[in-house]
Amino acid sequence: MGSLFRTEEMRFCQMFVQTEAAYHCISELGELGLVQFKDLNTNVNSFQRTFVNEIRRCEEMERKLRYTEKEILKEGMKIPDNREDPKAPAPKEMNDLEVEFEKMDTELRQVNTNNEALKQNFLELTELREVLNKTQDYFRMYGSDIQHMMEEETGVPHEEAIIGRQQQAALGFFVGTVLREKVPVFERVMKFITHSTVFMRTEEIERTFKDPITGDDLHKSMFIVFYQGDQLRNKVKKVCEGMRGTIYPVPDSPQERNTMLQGVNTRISDLENVLTQSNEHRQRVLRNAQKELRSWTIKVEKIKAIYHTLNMFKVHQNSLHAECWFPAKAIDDIRRALNTGEKVSNSTIPTVIQPMHTNESPPSYYNCNRFVKGFQNIVDAYGMSTYGEVNPAPYTCITFPFLFAVMFGDAGHGLIMFLFGLFLVIKEKSIGSKRIANEIANTFFGGRYIIMMMGAFSIYTGIIYNDFFSKSVNIFGSQWHPVIKQEEWESDDIQLNPVTSHYNVTAYPIGIDPIWQAAMNKILFLNSLKMKMAIILGVIHMLFGICLQIFNHVHFKNYIDIFIRFIPEFLFLGCLFGYLVATVIYKWLMFDGTKSHCAPALLIHYINMFMFKYTNPDTAIEKCDPDLMYYKGQDGVQYAMFFIAIFSVPVLLIVKPVYVICKNKRKGHDFSDHAALISHEIPPANPLAPIPGTYVNHGAVELGQVNMSYEYENADEIRNGRFVREEAKPPAAIEEGEEHKGEHGGHEEHGTGEVIIHQAIHTIEFCLGCISHTASYLRLWALSLAHAQLSEVLWSMVLRLSLKMAGRYVGSPIIFVIFFIWANLTVAILLLMEGLSAFLHTLRLHWVEFNSKFYMGEGYAFTPFNFKHILNMQSLEDIS
Repeated sequence: MGSLFRTEEMRFCQMFVQTEAAYHCISELGELGLVQFKDLNTNVNSFQRTFVNEIRRCEEMERKLRYTEKEILKEGMKIPDNREDPKAPAPKEMNDLEVEFEKMDTELRQVNTNNEALKQNFLELTELREVLNKTQDYFRMYGSDIQHMMEEETGVPHEEAIIGRQQQAALGFFVGTVLREKVPVFERVMKFITHSTVFMRTEEIERTFKDPITGDDLHKSMFIVFYQGDQLRNKVKKVCEGMRGTIYPVPDSPQERNTMLQGVNTRISDLENVLTQSNEHRQRVLRNAQKELRSWTIKVEKIKAIYHTLNMFKVHQNSLHAECWFPAKAIDDIRRALNTGEKVSNSTIPTVIQPMHTNESPPSYYNCNRFVKGFQNIVDAYGMSTYGEVNPAPYTCITFPFLFAVMFGDAGHGLIMFLFGLFLVIKEKSIGSKRIANEIANTFFGGRYIIMMMGAFSIYTGIIYNDFFSKSVNIFGSQWHPVIKQEEWESDDIQLNPVTSHYNVTAYPIGIDPIWQAAMNKILFLNSLKMKMAIILGVIHMLFGICLQIFNHVHFKNYIDIFIRFIPEFLFLGCLFGYLVATVIYKWLMFDGTKSHCAPALLIHYINMFMFKYTNPDTAIEKCDPDLMYYKGQDGVQYAMFFIAIFSVPVLLIVKPVYVICKNKRKGHDFSDHAALISHEIPPANPLAPIPGTYVNHGAVELGQVNMSYEYENADEIRNGRFVREEAKPPAAIEEGEEHKGEHGGHEEHGTGEVIIHQAIHTIEFCLGCISHTASYLRLWALSLAHAQLSEVLWSMVLRLSLKMAGRYVGSPIIFVIFFIWANLTVAILLLMEGLSAFLHTLRLHWVEFNSKFYMGEGYAFTPFNFKHILNMQSLEDIS
């Protein structure tokens, strides 16, 4: 089985690993990335599995690393990616990692706590300094008028009071800060609570403060509130506390305030030195962690992935039992990996690998290179291929860019696209190492080979269309040689007769003759050409898809389907639409310029084919009537084509259900509808073939040896394309089979009805699909014309205007500006928008029209245990 034409041949095996060697063996298999393990503990709660404690330890280490990573990124530092791939540490090394992470986490948290306390203290002292300075200025300016100002504002006469004197009616004040955005609310609440009996002034602090926890900018304002009496004092204090304002103890006398300001300045100076040293120490801690964080993260994630995989195994005494899928040709690599793991763990008991037989369909796996990978992803997006069926990807590598180019055909635009794709291919190592975070950029980079191929094919189709940025290129000279009379030069329209003006001996060497660029009937000519070309390409594409069925039928040993499915479908499509393609080619070959006035109307003839309406040219009065038969024996050929296509429908509809029913009756057991509906699910190819590099042993199987101790003689039965061995069935499978047998016993009519309905749906879908799918290929014609017209509009409406402008000195800068506009519109509209449109239409033609003819796509992907996703993640936040 080919690795690209079909899926890799897969093996399903049991693996018995000793407990002390399990960790290192799975680690080596993870580095290899070719083994997919099956979860044998689906009924066991995640918290009750064997290695749940180890996973919790890994999650705790993840939490500490995530906190460290967050602090590093908060400081604006980047985590270096040296593309290193450290091995998964031994289980004993987990303790060392935990101790190291705990030490680092404790130190970092302690530093952050101290730093936050110092920043909070620094913030308070800085605010106090600003408050003291503004309070001094305020009292220096309004100290003697405060009493009078308060009486005027409140409107209530007060007794004479001197600030600072200890009297019963002494005037007191509060000074503090509040957030600037809260000042209006603060003033309204204060006025409402105190009934306007206090005197309050606010002033913005120009300096911007930093929040010690979040690091955000804080804009604050200073307030000073004068009150009289203990009751107002308590109200003012509660309002300040409710609005999250900070009240500072400011002395009454100017001398005390000056002394306090000097002390605050001294403390701020000392605190700045301490903060500098604290930040330097924090930076050293983060830089040390920055160097090792990537390596630590990979190690922890590998440990966690290994224990997650080990939790899928069943524990049996001193060994672990696993079931796994892997490519058959990878057995030697797996053997070496297991051998390495056993040596590292100093295990004396080798790992046992024993093949198993299962009715479960194997996963699909393709060993694709970088070129094919993009096209394989397009196919997989439609549906993962069923194990063993033909893979459309090798053909998609050619047909996808070609059909795209048919719709996009412009050599100039194709050249830009090709150069862009080529640039991405050449720089793929440097670009891939940067781990681009932008999703759109990643999409373009992932499809770099597709873009390059689409550009290359667009250059080819552009040459065929003779279209280069909407202009034709006359390289070889036109094959039209007009002989124009003198009186015809005065006419606005000059009509060239192909009989006299064109030599039919030779055509233009490559593509369309450049003279059509100036022709007024250019669109009519290209419409006819591209429409017929779209039908021809579409029918050939679908017929090729039907032909690929043969490989599936032969591989799955469904030889009868060649006669009851492939041949009827091929005849139906070939006789109806293949015949239409043949008539188009016949008309091109047989009717040249001298006979063009007698050329047949193919659409009328095709309709007459279904109406059995024919006109013999021998009895016709008008010999150049387009309805006349245009070749000898046309009526007989079309009768044969029509009836062959019609009789293919009942063969496709009836024969297969009848065959399946008779086959099951001959077997002497009741019919089960499972037999006909899932015949595409095929296990690995011949299981009797030994795995390369192994030998058969009927005893215990050592490392890399395969136990083939099953008795195959006269025991194998192929059912529905599956290998079923009664001896190899576990008791549960036998009981399940008996249960199904009893369930479906006596329901033959129900099973027969389902087969008939299934085949009827398939027949109707195919017959109607042939018509709709053929019409769907006309999008090749429509988008090709649309792209050509848009390109021509941009040329004539934008760039051509600048070329008409006269003047040596004025015209040059105008041409430069308009060319810049034209180039941007070309890239934005014709390359990006039109390119995306053509890409989506090509995608539809492959998914619906091509793949539906042979491709089931009902399998599931091979997802081996590997560490690639760990190496590709950019941060711990990517972990799901």
